[in-house]
Amino acid sequence: MTLTLLQEKISVISNSPTNQDDYFELIKEIIRLKRTVPRSNAERTQLSQLLAKVYKCVDHEIVNNKNRPVNQIKFGTSGWRGIIGKDFTNHTVQIVTLGIIKMYEQLDHYDTLSADLGVNSFSEAKQRGVVVGHDNRFGGERFAKSVCNTLTHAGFTVYFGGESTTGALSAAILGLKAAFSINLTPSHNPLEYAGFKFNASDAGPASASLTQQISLNSNLLLQDNKTCDIAGNSALLQPCDTLSFWQNLVAANKQFHTIDPEQIMTKLQKSNDFILVVDPVHGASRTQIKTLLSGLRSDQVIYLRDEADVTFGGIAPEPSTKNMEMITDLLAQRRERLKLGVILDPDGDRIRFTDGVTEINMNYFGAMAYHFLHEKHGLSGMVAKSVATSNLANKLASDFNEEVFEPRVGFKEFKPVVNSALVCFEESDGITITHHTPEKDGYIGLFLALNMVSETNLPLGDYFREIQAEYGYFFPEKDSVSVSEQGEALLTKLSALKQYSKGKTLKVGGNNKTIAEAITIDGIKLVFEDQSWLLIRPSGTEPKVRFYVESRTEEGKNELFAAARQLLADIDLL
Repeated sequence: MTLTLLQEKISVISNSPTNQDDYFELIKEIIRLKRTVPRSNAERTQLSQLLAKVYKCVDHEIVNNKNRPVNQIKFGTSGWRGIIGKDFTNHTVQIVTLGIIKMYEQLDHYDTLSADLGVNSFSEAKQRGVVVGHDNRFGGERFAKSVCNTLTHAGFTVYFGGESTTGALSAAILGLKAAFSINLTPSHNPLEYAGFKFNASDAGPASASLTQQISLNSNLLLQDNKTCDIAGNSALLQPCDTLSFWQNLVAANKQFHTIDPEQIMTKLQKSNDFILVVDPVHGASRTQIKTLLSGLRSDQVIYLRDEADVTFGGIAPEPSTKNMEMITDLLAQRRERLKLGVILDPDGDRIRFTDGVTEINMNYFGAMAYHFLHEKHGLSGMVAKSVATSNLANKLASDFNEEVFEPRVGFKEFKPVVNSALVCFEESDGITITHHTPEKDGYIGLFLALNMVSETNLPLGDYFREIQAEYGYFFPEKDSVSVSEQGEALLTKLSALKQYSKGKTLKVGGNNKTIAEAITIDGIKLVFEDQSWLLIRPSGTEPKVRFYVESRTEEGKNELFAAARQLLADIDLL
């Protein structure tokens, strides 16, 4: 679309915004055109003005759209997510907040949820209060204000953290002994999405029983479709410095996990051979990370994409190889020997690393963190990792004579071992450590990495290769494929794979491999005698199957993917 056509179309919709227009299609087109225009070009200024006009239409939709959401309100593992202005409006956010309030009111009539909530009555919940925050999404402040007004109107004390990360909000729950938190964020989803995360008093992701109740209450309230402009009670609204709570939590528990941010930065500050590059991708961590790292010299830290930008520059704001290219290119130009680059997602609960040569995703970093705390800091304890995560950590635990806790995918599954496991991590770049929050937290991942570099005096890649040389080589990868069924029909067909059990063989790359273990807690994971494996999991929302594989050789990954696809073909899903 040309600039002239854009101007004409936006002129029409900005004079008469409706709920039917696809504003984000126009926003993405403007971003695409901006990439082709030099910064000093007058056309770029015109495009920025057009972008502001379209976002004004989105804002109008957030405020005035009283329709039912396009997609049903449904809380999954990481909360409720939907399109801004279509699913997420002041109306629907208020409905969901009222659904949560209703859940606490129900405690006074029956207490089946009190154990999961960690609260015994409605009055106790109101007194203990709620921590509320948001990421940098468009409409985040509006949504947060709607949540705060609805809660304080109902008599809840609200501690407002503003733009804040999920990990810092979780630390604030623990520090304040609050009843729960609400974070308006869809995590790493693209720019058109908003999200609503609910964590109960334990500060971790909500259990299925709670998310199901919130979904049920919200959809029942939606049937009435009655909300109004609620005037909040400003006397019950208090500002909250969530980062201070995070810092206090780490300091209070350093005798358990041995991570001391102040000591780590003091040691690194003395080095003239260290450089850190941090990329918040315009997310919430940009508002806190500079304070968090103030103990380093200014010439030791470079910040990328730390300005406000609700479009994220047009990218999907997730830790990924593609999104780390800016960090890698910058580190390649630096002379320092100890190079560390990190990228975080918008709510700061996911993090990935590089030393400019070797990219370290959480499959590897989680195992490295376990090795570091166990072997370098002398701590003992199990490791917790999701079933879809690399078995390098399993090998380490076996050699350390420690246990492995390996639940289904979802960070909330770690709750039973959150203080007995030294490290809890999943392949999708989430991590926490013992006596920290039961929520994944990019900040603790950052200080683990800084501690590794400072104590080993090695780039992360060199430390990782030392671990590989001693414990073996593991090559994880993931993929997905569209299939012919979804929902219950897909689950029924996949159940046929249970025939592949311990002791049976499967052809992989022309050879028959013996199955050493078949794990069925989340799809089916077939572990072979050489400790390579494949996992097949259904998508819960679309006709797709996700593959996770791990080979002991780089070239073996494709053979495992081919074997997984053949399994699906054999049961008529491809």
